Amino acid sequence: MKRFWGFVIKEFYHIFRDVRTLVVLFGIPIAEILIFGYVITNEIKDVRIAILDQSKDEVTKKISSKILSSGYFILHQNLEKSSEIGEVFRQGSVREVVVFEPDFARKLGNNQPAGLQIIADASDANTANLIVNYTSAIIGDFIRENDGATLPMQIVPQIRMYYNENLKGVYMFIPGTMALILMLVSALMTSISITREKEFGSMEVMLVSPLRPVQIVLGKVAPYFALSFINVVVIILLGYFVFGVPVQGSVALLLAVSMLYITMALSVGIMISTMTSSQQSAMFVSMLSLMLPTMLLSGFIFPIENMPRILQWLSYIIPAKWYIIAIKHIMLKGTGVMYIWKEILILIAMTLFFIAVSIRKFKIRLE
Repeated sequence: MKRFWGFVIKEFYHIFRDVRTLVVLFGIPIAEILIFGYVITNEIKDVRIAILDQSKDEVTKKISSKILSSGYFILHQNLEKSSEIGEVFRQGSVREVVVFEPDFARKLGNNQPAGLQIIADASDANTANLIVNYTSAIIGDFIRENDGATLPMQIVPQIRMYYNENLKGVYMFIPGTMALILMLVSALMTSISITREKEFGSMEVMLVSPLRPVQIVLGKVAPYFALSFINVVVIILLGYFVFGVPVQGSVALLLAVSMLYITMALSVGIMISTMTSSQQSAMFVSMLSLMLPTMLLSGFIFPIENMPRILQWLSYIIPAKWYIIAIKHIMLKGTGVMYIWKEILILIAMTLFFIAVSIRKFKIRLE
């Protein structure tokens, strides 16, 4: 028994000396609890809205002030005319527009219904529903507080959903699924493919062949590029014909952005393969650094605006976030390059960075 406990103590020493093991045992569970606890929420905060006040009277100002002072909304812009609504939604910063009809207070004073329209960007159906419900509740509180005090509150809110009138959740999940599948197929499979050669010792055979290292890497990733592109086409066709997800913008631009994202994901896979020596470690690194962040911090499932500031900053380095924003603009809003140039440049910069790191770490000679 004494020998047994000595052996157990020795194993504890081995575990405590291995930093990677300690990270797996304690670091990952703590990080996941914190991330899931902060990310998974049905609350909204700091949602950017625009207001089109065609009356500019005392009542509309009070309602606008009550909405903005609630702590849930931030005024992004005051609009001057209704033609600006579509443009402000296409830019992507504003999630909701509140529209007051002309002569709002005068109609209330004449005991007539006054119209108020709540227009939400429903490309993210769940968030749009929450935003509309919060706004309607705030307006309802205003009506109850002021009804009969000075004016009869006959305010009639009208709700309109932009880009997704029926609030279909599939409009949100098709772009997110594309980002997740392409990242896993391209990055995960590429990293495993190259580390498999290193693990089995066949990489040495390829390195002494007439092929250059660049040709070896390109030969390994080319099939995954082709398969990933086929996945893109299949998902788009299934989304369009089976689920009715539209492609309002250019199909060529959608495919081009997807090819850029695939290239970026492949470069991530190559980088992971240069940093790992076995399939198991490559899979572990890929799943930990790619799958969970893509699902949680890209805006695929949970709105980024609802997250703590530190997680919002962390989302900036998640490639899937920029890809999802770009293809949502193309598929649902019908916008062109002028509206997604920032996302395209970020994906290009990430691709060049990962390729540069991979080239630097790629070793021609095996240790």
